[in-house]
Amino acid sequence: MDKFLHEHPTTPRTKNEKQTVINRLKRIEGQVRGIQKMVEEDRYCVDILVQISAIQSALKNVGFAVTERHINHCVSDAVRQGEGKETIEELMEVLKQFSK
Repeated sequence: MDKFLHEHPTTPRTKNEKQTVINRLKRIEGQVRGIQKMVEEDRYCVDILVQISAIQSALKNVGFAVTERHINHCVSDAVRQGEGKETIEELMEVLKQFSK
């Protein structure tokens, strides 16, 4: 993942955008803690698996939201500045990680 940590010019997120993503991540964090408690309490495996699936879906949705914002701001800005090819290639590499 470190290979994607580049110093690119970014469009800062609005306060509302940041808070929305942070709230979603905090909710996911709470779900993970809930699963830890379920394991500690020897809860039924299927119940645990259902919660794991919910977390995976929630994380995927956060990823889609961040991706959408990236396309609408960072990628479109790069295309306008003539740097679209590199930015699109970078995004495609990251999207490949989502499909694994």
